[in-house]
Amino acid sequence: MKFRFYFLFSFFSLLFLFYPGDSDLFRIFAFNRELFTKNTVIETADISIPLVRNSSYQPGLSAEGAYIVDKNSFTPIYEKNPTIRLYPASTTKIITALVAYEVFDLNKIITIKKLPEDGQLMGLVPSERISVEYLLYGTLIHSGNDAAYALAYEYGYDKFIELMNKKAQELQMKNSHFENPIGYDSANQYTTPFDMALAARELLENNYLSKIVSIKEIVISDVDFKYFHSLSNINKLLGEVSGIGGVKTGYTEGAGENLVSFYKHGDNKEYIIVIMKSEDRFQDTLNSVEWINKNIEYVSIN
Repeated sequence: MKFRFYFLFSFFSLLFLFYPGDSDLFRIFAFNRELFTKNTVIETADISIPLVRNSSYQPGLSAEGAYIVDKNSFTPIYEKNPTIRLYPASTTKIITALVAYEVFDLNKIITIKKLPEDGQLMGLVPSERISVEYLLYGTLIHSGNDAAYALAYEYGYDKFIELMNKKAQELQMKNSHFENPIGYDSANQYTTPFDMALAARELLENNYLSKIVSIKEIVISDVDFKYFHSLSNINKLLGEVSGIGGVKTGYTEGAGENLVSFYKHGDNKEYIIVIMKSEDRFQDTLNSVEWINKNIEYVSIN
C-alpha cells in the first residue's frame, strides 16, 4: 500500500509540474488540483481514488462515445472517444433545467401559449396555467419537449438559448453548443461524453433537481386542477437496477440512443455514466455497472 501511495503521489506531482496542459486528461485532473494545493489539514480525511484492477477487461459497449467517472473526485475510470462531438438529443434538457432553475421562481405560474408538435410530449395544452416546478418535472422525468419549450419561451426564447450556452461555458463544456432547449438535431447543437459528464455533475450537486431525475412516475396538474399529466421516466433502469438514480435519456435518429446515469455502489461510491450514440443505451449502461462492480477498487492516499 505504501508503494502504491508513493507511486500515485509522484505520478500526480510530475503530471502537474511538467504536463503542457492542452489535453483533456490534464483538464480532468486540474478540476481537483485544489484538493492537493489548499493549505488544509487532511490527515484525518478519508481520501481515496478509484483504480482499474484489470486494464485488459473492458465493458462491452455499442456506444460510439462513453465516459465513466467517479462523481466525487471526478476521476475518470473509463472513456471511449470522450471528446468526440455528437448530437445530445434530449440530454440537452439537463442544461435546460439548470438554466430554468436559476432564472425562475419554482412557484411562478406560466400560461402555455406556444407548443412544439413533435417528439416526446407531456401533453400541455394552450392556455393551461402550470408552475415552473411542474414544468421541470415534465422536462426531466417525462422528457417533455413541450415542457422544455414552455420554459424557454416564457423567458424569451433567444435569451434562454444564450443562457444555455453561457451555462455550458461556466461548466467548462468547451466542446458543446446549443441552439434549442429540446434536443432537436442541428449542425450547431452538439456536445461530448466528457462535457455531458460535467453537466450531469452540476445537476447532481443540485439537491432539488437530483431528486426530480430519480422519480420513476408521478401525476401532476395545472393550478386549476383542470388538466392532469401522468409522467413516466423514460429511463427503464430506474427502479429496476439497484443504485441507478437518473439522470437523463435522449434519442433522435441522428443522435442514436443516449443515456446519462448516476450510479451508487456501496456506501459512498458514486459514478456518472455517459453513453452516447448507442445501439442499446440500457444494455450499455448495465454492462458499465457490471464492469464497475467487478473491476474498480479504491486506494486510500492519506
